[in-house]
Amino acid sequence: MTASDSKDIVLAFSGGLDTSFCVPYLQEQGWNVHTVFADTGGVDAEERATIEARAEELGVASHVTVDGGPAIWSGFVKPFVWAGEGYQGQYPLLVSDRYLIVDASLARARALGTNAIAHGCTGMGNDQVRFDLAVKAQGDYRIVAPIREIQKQHTQTRAFEQAYLEERGFGVRAKQKAYTINENLLGLTMSGGEIDAWEAPGDGARGWCARREQWPADALEVTLRFDNGEAVALDGQALAGEKILAKLNTMFAQYGVGRGMYTGDTTIGLKGRIVFEAPGLAALLAAHRALEEAVLTKQQNRCKPEVARKWVELVYEGFYHDPLKTDLEAFLASSQRMVNGEVVLRTSGGRVDAVAVRSPHILNSKGATYAQSADWGVEEAEGFIKLFGMSSTLWAQVNGGQPDA
Repeated sequence: MTASDSKDIVLAFSGGLDTSFCVPYLQEQGWNVHTVFADTGGVDAEERATIEARAEELGVASHVTVDGGPAIWSGFVKPFVWAGEGYQGQYPLLVSDRYLIVDASLARARALGTNAIAHGCTGMGNDQVRFDLAVKAQGDYRIVAPIREIQKQHTQTRAFEQAYLEERGFGVRAKQKAYTINENLLGLTMSGGEIDAWEAPGDGARGWCARREQWPADALEVTLRFDNGEAVALDGQALAGEKILAKLNTMFAQYGVGRGMYTGDTTIGLKGRIVFEAPGLAALLAAHRALEEAVLTKQQNRCKPEVARKWVELVYEGFYHDPLKTDLEAFLASSQRMVNGEVVLRTSGGRVDAVAVRSPHILNSKGATYAQSADWGVEEAEGFIKLFGMSSTLWAQVNGGQPDA
């Protein structure tokens, strides 16, 4: 029997409403459902056990949990921090673990001798694009998307999924009734309910980040060390990148850092509104940006955001395996050669600031300090201003003053 004939199918599984629905739905279509949960460190041991128990309760043929922390750090977090830009200037691409989930699912499919892959993405969002394109870029696979299938007959899919599960004796956790929740090492996103209606998020629309009244009284201060633009140590302790991010998530979530809401222009053309929480990434980005500002040249600091925005767009829209992404990452990696040093971060709650930067590569003139002292003369300054503004000055002289409004 060939992989194309196999009735085994690998389902990317999170234990939430959509992927829980997919299991009995696929089983009733004649599939032997094998679930894969890619654990990127965003869930604790209790939640991980809950996901595994959920798979068993649903009667899957097999379930595996994959440690995805190292892969998501090297494959996404490193270049994302190098880029230093969120989608539309805000959103830190928290669902980029989808590409890791695809890799884990494909590896499991190869082990089972099948080319059938399933996911719980709807036909209404961006994830279907990311998942399908990532699969198609890596081989000839059959892709089954149960949520897209039921949308052909049902417009209120979440209500249908809940009823479908409950009719078969499977409960739905209260939190899942109101929101679609995505949680991983990168952070947490919530959509659905009043969030989709552009109303103020309810009390249940909160994940890691503490409320203001829960913030500690004392400020938090941490030191991050970077080597070639990659965080390699926290408070003097050398750690793997994914461990640093996990610790930063815990530390800064207590202070409510990294929580936000935004309305995005999605890949499929709709507006999408989400609540997101990314305390660790917010800290990493603040530290890395402060170090870059001090050690990169003016031209690097001007050009790099343009490259970064294109890289972010490719990842957001599903082109994770496009050659252009690799090309842009080569530029980003080159820009990080001198991004070495330590940054001290401080927060009293709600935001994080880089309060100190130490590096042997800071572009600090020995003879001049901005607005304080200079090692050039007045004539040199006046000559620079004359030449620097020559084009605009000539326009005014030739055309008689200010341009028309």
